[in-house]
Amino acid sequence: MESRGVQERAERTEAVGRSVRAERAERRAYEGAWRFTAPALDASVPQLRHAVRDLLRRQSTPVPDDVEQGLLLILSELVTNSVRHAALLSPEIGVEVSLGGGWLRVAVEDDHPYRPKALAAAPDEELTSGRGLLLVKAVTAEAGGVCDVEQTGAGGKVIWAALPLPEA
Repeated sequence: MESRGVQERAERTEAVGRSVRAERAERRAYEGAWRFTAPALDASVPQLRHAVRDLLRRQSTPVPDDVEQGLLLILSELVTNSVRHAALLSPEIGVEVSLGGGWLRVAVEDDHPYRPKALAAAPDEELTSGRGLLLVKAVTAEAGGVCDVEQTGAGGKVIWAALPLPEA
């Protein structure tokens, strides 16, 4: 009698373990990091936006529509900035999309050393340029995310934004 209870508990434990492993595998199926490169040309802006949108759909990511739209707007602004301001020193730009740990992150890298000040500026400051970055900052903040700019080891920069994903 007691051995039957032990066996039932073992079977339940194994079933729960299988369920947890399946849930983890399912969660991990869409997580990862992907990198795209493109020439620093105006045509790259919509091409990269479509590539990232298609990636999110191919991976069957559980990204709500409003988060996806915010991410694509941020991506468009960051790529446009690289095309407009860094093309001379950076004929190619890189885009990285990372998904995991409850966050969706997009980063745009170019070889130009200039670090834009608009990400550090207050929204009410009168700026003659950098409005796209202020939009990036506002969309990111509204979503509860974070954005920043970092130097690369080669002397360029990476501007990134990370948006939180709602828990399933």
